Amino acid sequence: MTQKSIKARSWQQRRRALIDTLAARIIGLGGVSVIFAIVLIFFYLLWVVAPIFSSPEVKFVSQFTLPEMSDASSVYTAVEESGHLGLRLSSAGELLFFDMDKGLQVSRESIELPGDTVISRVIEINPSGQTLALALDNGGVGFISIQYRVSFVGDQRELTPMIDYPYGESFLELKDINSIAHINVVKSDSKLLLAVLDTDGQLLLQHYEIEEGDELAEPETEAVLEIDGPVDYLLISPGGSWMYLASKNGQIAYYDISDLESVEQVDQMSLTKPGQSLTQLTLLLGGVSLLAADETGLVQQWSLQRDEKNQHRLKEIRDFQASATLAYLLPEKRRKGLVGIDQAGNILLYNTTADRLMLDEKLLDVPALRASLSPRADILLVESVERQYFTYHIENPHPELSWQSLWQEMVYEGYSEPKFIWQSSSADNDFEPKFSLAPLAYGTLKAAFYAMMVAVPLAIMGAIYTAYFMSPRMRGFVKPSIEIMEALPTVILGFLAGLWFAPIVEENLLAILSLSFVFPVGMMAFAWLWQSAPRSIHRLVPDGWYSAVLMPVVILLVWLSFELAPVFEAVLFNGDIKIWLKQELGISYDQRNSLVVGIAMGLAVIPTIFSITEDAIFSVPKQLTTGSLALGATPWQTLTRVVLLTASPGIFSAVMIGLGRAVGETMIVLMATGNTPIMDMSIFEGMRTLSANIAVELPESELDSTHYRILFLAALVLFAVTFIFNTMAEVVRQRLRKRYGSL
Repeated sequence: MTQKSIKARSWQQRRRALIDTLAARIIGLGGVSVIFAIVLIFFYLLWVVAPIFSSPEVKFVSQFTLPEMSDASSVYTAVEESGHLGLRLSSAGELLFFDMDKGLQVSRESIELPGDTVISRVIEINPSGQTLALALDNGGVGFISIQYRVSFVGDQRELTPMIDYPYGESFLELKDINSIAHINVVKSDSKLLLAVLDTDGQLLLQHYEIEEGDELAEPETEAVLEIDGPVDYLLISPGGSWMYLASKNGQIAYYDISDLESVEQVDQMSLTKPGQSLTQLTLLLGGVSLLAADETGLVQQWSLQRDEKNQHRLKEIRDFQASATLAYLLPEKRRKGLVGIDQAGNILLYNTTADRLMLDEKLLDVPALRASLSPRADILLVESVERQYFTYHIENPHPELSWQSLWQEMVYEGYSEPKFIWQSSSADNDFEPKFSLAPLAYGTLKAAFYAMMVAVPLAIMGAIYTAYFMSPRMRGFVKPSIEIMEALPTVILGFLAGLWFAPIVEENLLAILSLSFVFPVGMMAFAWLWQSAPRSIHRLVPDGWYSAVLMPVVILLVWLSFELAPVFEAVLFNGDIKIWLKQELGISYDQRNSLVVGIAMGLAVIPTIFSITEDAIFSVPKQLTTGSLALGATPWQTLTRVVLLTASPGIFSAVMIGLGRAVGETMIVLMATGNTPIMDMSIFEGMRTLSANIAVELPESELDSTHYRILFLAALVLFAVTFIFNTMAEVVRQRLRKRYGSL
């Protein structure tokens, strides 16, 4: 060999080594980049989700004394929605608006009261507290509305308070009412309901039909009730359908007042344990539930529910224990939560939906005389007995969530027993959000289970036959045809499954179900006939082309199933199997159900499992199969004892990859199911999966809201489940490879 050829060969070796090193580095960099991208996705999901598990905080903001306060006592305090302005209303009708940070006066207004009367009670008519009902000590009732005009001076936002009289400036004089002991007013659309209890035990109910700006005239209907016994609390539900009268001894009577011409007492019961007195009673947002606190600090939630006789009854849903007797119980105006202040100066934060006491912290050193919560529940204003004012900032953006509300059964308003429920929105502003991820995770596994029930047998058996028994020429046609199915968009499969295939299944349910029996029996019968046929017929079909003979058989079996199913349905199931299932077995049928999803998703998953399994079987070294056959094993024995064992790591990987595809599938389950988040394993019921729920609700969710973040939590759960499945699959695959790789 010449010196020149040696140098050329040495240069080619160095070039090849350089290319190999460069390729290895690029491939390694690509692998690391993929891992880095996955880790970034995980930490981004974790970053979005983390705030919903943070603990709430209450921070002291300021302490001040209001300027030029009159001797009249406070009867009402409030905080404007943005938390910049506070309001104090005295019994003399003096309205003082002040800055919440320093207590500086912003504006002062006066309400002209008739004669020498004073304001004895103030009731918020709407949840925002912008319309107030004022009760005078002589029995008169008036109404004021508080509005805030927004203006800008340069870059500074300024609020200008304004007082309006929505139903006229004159005070309403109630007949036969001289002294008001309790008052409550609710307004719904154009209906205004007024309830007044005087000191003699006479309860007056008046219903007015009125619009804003109209003066109150004669009531449309009214009712007068004589109440026996003490009454310390008078509450009316926001819709004006229910009235509650309670005393400090814990006794409560509730009335159906939806029709004032036929008011009736529904029931009477005790809210407290024997020997305990009632210290606080208020309505939770929406008015469906009552919050009752006794002198031991026990707070109970009572909700109106229908009993076995379809009668409304108060039922205790949940309770929590405060550290001392509560002095104030303030329900939030936009969420199912409450802020409590006990006599020891502790501030408590509790949410009924999450059933969680989130905070119990000592913040006050003086007794509280009055407390107010802003509409957003982020500012707390406390007035002490010494007329000192304290303001606190509450940081509690996601109180509706807890581990229990996410993964355990909860009792919600209107439900008689604990349930797993996902219901993130409603047309009602008083809605109680239900964020249980359990039915979504259940639906995800249910959809994947039925899809794998369809896909795994067909894909693996088809791959075994294609790789081991089929002729090379036919394999070259069948394998690409199945693999190209993977390129079909799942949205097309979902569209066809939901709009075309689901009605066919509903119309021919018995025929579809019978195929699982007709196919095996029909194939075995045809196999027996084929084996009994003369050898001359066998020679007409070349080796490896037997599957082509089965295609007419498959078509014939499908035709027989669809033709004979109506006959059997008429004889065995009274003409309709769906009605029979409902009447006899209590199984309901939804058109878009798990059967449709299983078949549609199975068709989507089959190409993935088939392709990987077929490659794994086809890649088994030929010397293994030929050696087995040479030692006297039959082709079937060689397949089951040599080929499948050797290919088992690849087959297992195919199944797990198919499972991952089924778990993460979105469009098929989105379009081919009813998207109902229920926990029912019935094949005739639908479901909602985690991925479909994210696709449906994320575009409509408010940025950084609890709903928004919990959808990212669902994505994190899906990510974690997929990661765990893939990790377990890789561990099992490596063990199978180690065990059977030496065959």
